[in-house]
Amino acid sequence: MKKIALALITSAVALGAASVQAQELKPYVGAGVVGTSNKYNLPNDTSGGDTKSTEYGGKIFGGVQIDKTWGVEAGYVDFGKQSYDYTTNAGTGSIESKSKSYYLAGKGTFPINQQFAVTGKLGVAHNTNKVNATGLALAYDSDNSRNALYASVGAEYAFTDKLSGVLEYEHFGKNEVDQGRRKGAINLGVKASF
Repeated sequence: MKKIALALITSAVALGAASVQAQELKPYVGAGVVGTSNKYNLPNDTSGGDTKSTEYGGKIFGGVQIDKTWGVEAGYVDFGKQSYDYTTNAGTGSIESKSKSYYLAGKGTFPINQQFAVTGKLGVAHNTNKVNATGLALAYDSDNSRNALYASVGAEYAFTDKLSGVLEYEHFGKNEVDQGRRKGAINLGVKASF
């Protein structure tokens, strides 16, 4: 992961090197609410309930805008805790997952007008997924982590020169155990530039 992170930072810096000479780097920080889809697939589940849900968590992020187009961003997302109670012919049980992710990405910002811009990010995510299970789902009980491709598409709306609203779809990749959080999430947040 260190090699990938170093390659991303080096690439982003190289892309903006020519314009950095005439401009200052523009750091920023932000926070948001993340909504993610969760799903539990358990064999012989006869609960009849909905195995899918949407859960909410939080996100903090920060980065440096190298020029008007290119930047580098890092972030931390806590997807929250999700749980599902199930019934099978052999008995009842529950499964609960807690997911988190860290990411580092190069960022492209493409202005449409003075206030509105579309964005895209590409990098690497380090995902953790802790699953606690009882009953027949005990085979899914684990605490694991995995590196995956991180990508996002979104939009930013500038309320002022320093404060913007952010809306994006983020792809964090799969977890090691395929219970709980799905690959993608929607982020609604704010960003403050310095």
